Amino acid sequence: MAKTDLFEAPDYYNIDDLLTDEQKLVRDSARAWLKKEVSPIIEEYYEKAEFPKQIIKGLGEIGAFGPYIPEEYGGAGLDQISYGLLMQELERVDSGVRSTASVQSSLVMFPIWKYGSEEQKKKFLPKLATGEFMGCFGLTEPDHGSNPGGMTTNIKDKGDHYLLNGAKMWISNAPFADVAVVWAKNEEDRIKGVLVEKGMKGFTAPEMHGKWSLRASTTGELLFDNVKIPKENILPGRDGLGAPLSCLDSARYGISWGAIGAAMDCYDSALRYSKQRMQFDKPIAAFQLTQKKLAEMITEITKAQLLAWRLGSLKNEGRATTAQVSMAKRNNIEIAMNIAREARQIHGAMGITNEYPMMRHMMNLESVVTYEGTHDIHLLITGMDITDIPAFS
Repeated sequence: MAKTDLFEAPDYYNIDDLLTDEQKLVRDSARAWLKKEVSPIIEEYYEKAEFPKQIIKGLGEIGAFGPYIPEEYGGAGLDQISYGLLMQELERVDSGVRSTASVQSSLVMFPIWKYGSEEQKKKFLPKLATGEFMGCFGLTEPDHGSNPGGMTTNIKDKGDHYLLNGAKMWISNAPFADVAVVWAKNEEDRIKGVLVEKGMKGFTAPEMHGKWSLRASTTGELLFDNVKIPKENILPGRDGLGAPLSCLDSARYGISWGAIGAAMDCYDSALRYSKQRMQFDKPIAAFQLTQKKLAEMITEITKAQLLAWRLGSLKNEGRATTAQVSMAKRNNIEIAMNIAREARQIHGAMGITNEYPMMRHMMNLESVVTYEGTHDIHLLITGMDITDIPAFS
């Protein structure tokens, strides 16, 4: 039976005062739609390890796909804080839903918008914005995760076309994607962006099974066996490892907001439950240890909100650095994981059931802490930034 979504967002430091009316409208509209259309079905889809494809059209309508893409290409032309707030609302419901939109926005639409030709932008961006087309991003390989520069996927120039060979792994949206933004090395060992379209001969995207995390998100492989790539499908605007890493900066920024959503959902559930659950003739919210847990949760959420808001302001000004994004992604995922665990304890045995969201968030966050830069790698990015000494190469 579908549950009513009772979520109320915490705002201990009146951070809403820092938001524009448009930013609040974007967030509140998304929250209302998600409460009505996604919250009631998400546990069912998580349990059967399936992405609810029927929500794609609605995700497009609330602006979840490429919200900062200019209106001339089908986007909403919103600012970076609006994008962050959308990711927060999506991950508040489920990390897998946010992953689907985050990949579409930051890893597919962003590189086409930033580095694509005018023809590529017009062909793909409007359809990606509505969800008519879905996309995926192929960087990670079976043997190259934290070291993407070691990739072996390659393209060879055959005169009037390229031949693409190789494999990518852990790719969100891959099995149902209409277009894949794939990163491959050319004969000069230079990394290039390649637009691979569904139906190209030699291109397959099998689904990966057996995940205990992100079960409501579809994950697959990308396999390329002499795939013939037209020359107009190469992204002309930028090459080198910096190109895919700039896309990851945008995605990691969205994740730093998304993690707050997961943390808020766990906190909200724990606060409500602690006021209702009676032990020793009083609600467990009356006990000091429960109040300690709740007070620490709201403190960390508030700090994370301020970190994300400031980062969004810097991104709006074009001043946010990769290292600043890494700090926010790493910190906000960590606090979300801790809050999910503490919230589960407040719920006692009920916390392990799908009547409450904590275990689902806990399992999801185990992926989010690893993908798009592991927890340790982001720590070392901060370390390199403050010492000028790279520890991972």
